[in-house]
Formats: sequence, C-alpha cells, structure tokens
Amino acid sequence: MKHRLILATTLLLLIAACSSDDEFAGSGEEAFYRAGLDAQEISNWPRAIAIFQQLEAAFPFGQYAAQSQLELIFAYYRNGEPEAARAAADRFIRLYPDHPNIDYAYYMKGMAYYSEGGRILGRYLPTDPAKRDPGKATESFTDFSDLLRLYPDSQYAADARARMIYLRNLLATYEIHVAQFYIERQAFLSALNRARYVVENYQGAPAVPRALEIMTEMYLRMGLNDLADQSLAILKLNYPDSEQLDENGNFIVSTQITDPSFLYSMSFGLLGSNKKDAPLAPTRRPARTDTPYSFELPEPERKRSWLNIITLGMLGDEGTQN
Repeated sequence: MKHRLILATTLLLLIAACSSDDEFAGSGEEAFYRAGLDAQEISNWPRAIAIFQQLEAAFPFGQYAAQSQLELIFAYYRNGEPEAARAAADRFIRLYPDHPNIDYAYYMKGMAYYSEGGRILGRYLPTDPAKRDPGKATESFTDFSDLLRLYPDSQYAADARARMIYLRNLLATYEIHVAQFYIERQAFLSALNRARYVVENYQGAPAVPRALEIMTEMYLRMGLNDLADQSLAILKLNYPDSEQLDENGNFIVSTQITDPSFLYSMSFGLLGSNKKDAPLAPTRRPARTDTPYSFELPEPERKRSWLNIITLGMLGDEGTQN
C-alpha cells in the first residue's frame, strides 16, 4: 500500500511537470519572456519566478537572458525572498559586469535587505526598527554605498542616497539604544565607546546630540573631567537646546540608577520599574568652584528592614531617612 501511494504521488508530480512544460512547448524565447512579464503584471510572483527560471535554463545565451535575470531579481524581491534576490543580483553582477543596467542589480541588492526587516511584524505591531539587529541594515547601507561609488550618475543614485541617510540615522539610534543598555548596568566605559562611535561615524544623524550627552556624563562618571569639558563644549556649541543643559548652559548630570525590582526582572521589563531614585554621583566631582556641571544633592541613606531585603523589596519596611 505504501509503495502504491509513493508511485501515485510520483506520477502526479510527473504529470504536473509535463503540463507545465507543455504550456511553453515549442515556444520561442520571446514567448517565455512575455509570459513572465504578464505574470508580474498581475503580481503572480511565484509564477514569474518559475517562468524566468525556465527561460534561463532553455535559452542561457539568448537575447533575453540578461534581462530575464534582472526581472528575476525583482520577482524574488517582491515575493519576499531577500536572500534569493541578493544571490540573483550577485550572479548578474558576476556574469554581466559591463551590462548597461548593472547599476539596477546593485540597487536591488541594497533594496533586498532595506525593506526585509519590518516586512511582517512592522505591519501589525508598533516595533522600533532601531532596536532590531542592525546586521541587514548595515549590509544594505554598504550595497547602496557601492552603487554610489561605482555609478554616481545612476538613475537610482538619488534614491539610494536618501535611503542611506535613513539607514545612517537608524544605525546611529541603534548605537544609542545599546549605550543606554550599558548605562542602566553602570558599564560606563562601554556606553562611552558606543556614544563616541556615533559621533565619529554618523555625523549629521539626529542621535549625535544624545551621543554627546552620554559622552559628557560618562567622562564625568569615570573622573575624566578634561575630556568631559571637551564633549560639553562641542555639545553647547552645536546643540545649545540640549535637554541636559540648564538655562545657564550647565550640564545636568542624571541621578537615577538602575535597580530592577523583582517584578521588573521576572516580566522582562514589561511590569514594574528598573529605576531607583537614589542619586549616583560621578566617580570624582570637578574640583573647580566654577564648574559647568550641576549635581543634585544625594538623598539621606534609607535603612531597610531585613524582610524587605530578603524579599527583594516586595515585603517589609523600606526604611526611614536618617
């Protein structure tokens, strides 16, 4: 019985394959190509892909071979197959390095990953693309950069340049998110390095002023006051409206530290809070009296009961100020 089922399935597959071949039996190269374009016109991308693949197999050196491969790149892209689109683009670039439309292959290679990130979730959930893995955004940025470097006069150059600006801003914001992550865990050097990377590599991005704010504060918290002065001077000169500058231009050092509650930890940040109001002063305060930094006075120490301590703050007395 099992063998009969396998035999029947095989016959059905063979019949389907033959019927597909019969559709274009005796057809010329142009018939294949026109059929593929017709499938694209009605957004039947799987059929378009199948037809252009058959065209390439039947007429690998025909007059429509190169153009059908370009159409295949687009069909893969619209069918939600970014990896296949990029592979097809790479293949076209390798086979037709002097083709007049090779700039299109570079452009579509960048587009494959440009819109891949939020293709599904982004339609239904308010996700922040700057918080996702930046790997594909980085590759897309590189692909568009290659297009502009090799073909600066391409008809796709203006669009690629605009998309690069968006990707630059996205990648810079991602670095700020990572820096904030390190700040919440008091990994000040790691946060500083991320912020400095933004300032050095993403000039013009909206995230740059926040990066300068982080650099200033991290230098202060590590006692590197001269470097903090330099970062503050750049911040005041270029972004005088920064939220961390008071009305006199003094830098406001934030005072909250991370102290996740049990509920916050168990719910992966969905419930509760990860902030504690106790001030966290920098490692070394500026020695000058005319300091351009303002600090809030620390609150008096609070003594907690043992029950409050062993239950991670869920029970017992949180203490009174001394």
